[in-house]
Amino acid sequence: MSQVAARSRAHALLPVPSDPTRVGHDWLGTLEEVPLFEGLSKRHLRRIAKLAHIRRFASGSVMVRAGDAGRSFFVLLDGSAKVNRAGRRSLRLNAGAFFGEMALIDDSPRSADVVAEGEVLALTIDRSGFAKLLRSEPALSQALLRTLAARLRAVEVAL
Repeated sequence: MSQVAARSRAHALLPVPSDPTRVGHDWLGTLEEVPLFEGLSKRHLRRIAKLAHIRRFASGSVMVRAGDAGRSFFVLLDGSAKVNRAGRRSLRLNAGAFFGEMALIDDSPRSADVVAEGEVLALTIDRSGFAKLLRSEPALSQALLRTLAARLRAVEVAL
């Protein structure tokens, strides 16, 4: 979640389409800001955007729970959420922040609870649909591997 914190502070609000009930190519600008999707072609981003769903979370509802298998990626479109990790200070995520992108790749347990503070509108992409897309688009899989390799190299250099 520390990368999420840094990313949410580094970016102002992500572009949000005027009609938040629509999914598809309108979300390209939002998805382009996600580090996992850096460098992907517009065609691949459009394919990913078609997988997106819009979900509303009531105030106080748990969006993800620590220890649960990660199954979805989230982008906060409106509202804010609090990230609670055992033994660490809470972190607030505002509109434009995202979390759970690695859940698109594997089903490792979530590292924190994320709780809606007020009503939250979020774009979500589930791993099952994303996995089908990767199987049908080998070039997309290769592009994601290049991005992950670059991120890993950057972490190694920072150590």
